[in-house]
Amino acid sequence: MKEERNIVVIVLAFISIYVIWGSTYLLNKICVAELAPFFLASIRFTTAGLLIFLIAKILGLDLSITKKQAINCAYVGILFLTVGNGIVVWALKYVDSGFAALEISAQPLVLLALIRVLEGKKIRPKSIVGLILGTIGIYILVSQKSLLIQENAISGMVMIFACMLSWGYGSLFVAKADLPKNFFINTGYQMFFGGLMLMIASLVFGESWAPISVWSDRVMCSMIILIIFGSILAFTSFNYLLKIVSPEKVATSTYINPLVALTLGWYILDEQITNQSLVAAGVLLTGVYFINTSKEKKSSDDKSIASVETHSADT
Repeated sequence: MKEERNIVVIVLAFISIYVIWGSTYLLNKICVAELAPFFLASIRFTTAGLLIFLIAKILGLDLSITKKQAINCAYVGILFLTVGNGIVVWALKYVDSGFAALEISAQPLVLLALIRVLEGKKIRPKSIVGLILGTIGIYILVSQKSLLIQENAISGMVMIFACMLSWGYGSLFVAKADLPKNFFINTGYQMFFGGLMLMIASLVFGESWAPISVWSDRVMCSMIILIIFGSILAFTSFNYLLKIVSPEKVATSTYINPLVALTLGWYILDEQITNQSLVAAGVLLTGVYFINTSKEKKSSDDKSIASVETHSADT
């Protein structure tokens, strides 16, 4: 009976990281149509961080951390959330949600390149094949004429790439940093600090802060889902799965998330899915598969890859 219950929990956890994280692109796209991007992201992550603290307190978890851990959490929150998520939400003003998800699915390629450049580690043959395929897939994706003629579309693509660099560097830092041992507490501090920095960024850029009273029902529902499900439930499910099943199985979210995002964007927002995008998706995700299933990854690389999959999926 206990084993059957565990299987149900595992299945629900997989559905969570597949569907919820795949839908965050759509939800952010809906919200950014009415709310300023940094303001939007700051509300989401500050609130999620505070809720995590509340839940942790109810569960009797120790919230105390060292000064060094606090500094590291703040730094990681800036890299992953302030720069990473905040600018992606901004980019969603200029590109479709499905396109953004597909470009972000190339994150393992960026991380692999950073590992080579910054740490001097050799790239294994299977990963080289993945890198080549991924690069070809990205070229096919971004070279679409219908996309290039859209206003500010190139700016949106460049912004997303900058976020991928920030996520990649942040993941390398996380693999070696002194952070709270409890992943739930660690997540709470990262979201809280990242959310505070997003508020500061919002003020610096002079964004207007729309009071909740003027939010549409659509935006209100999307924000609630982003906070509770996208920022807390899916992240908890991801870390639970990392402890229960193999990283290769958890990494399947890398392939499912962009497909969910493409489908939801097409069905709900009438976003166009071109044949060229489908070909790009096939080539790109095949390349990502080669990288994720490389047998020779070191343990520190595993931590980096798991970290970057978490934060790039949780957009």
